[in-house]
Amino acid sequence: MNEKETKQKPAKMCYEHIGGKLGQLLAVTFAEKGWITKKNPADKHFYITDLGQKEFTKLGIDISEIKPENL
Repeated sequence: MNEKETKQKPAKMCYEHIGGKLGQLLAVTFAEKGWITKKNPADKHFYITDLGQKEFTKLGIDISEIKPENL
């Protein structure tokens, strides 16, 4: 392993999502921006807000690939 490889920051994949510190930082940032939210603070899952749908689309993220769920 060369020196450059040892200094790269990981973007860990866990099943079908980004895990690790990067995933946690993304979730916090998206929540702070109002792109994702929870119906109740105690809920486990977030949902994408109308603002989030617009902003993710601007970033080139095709959220149509996300199937709706009852959250």
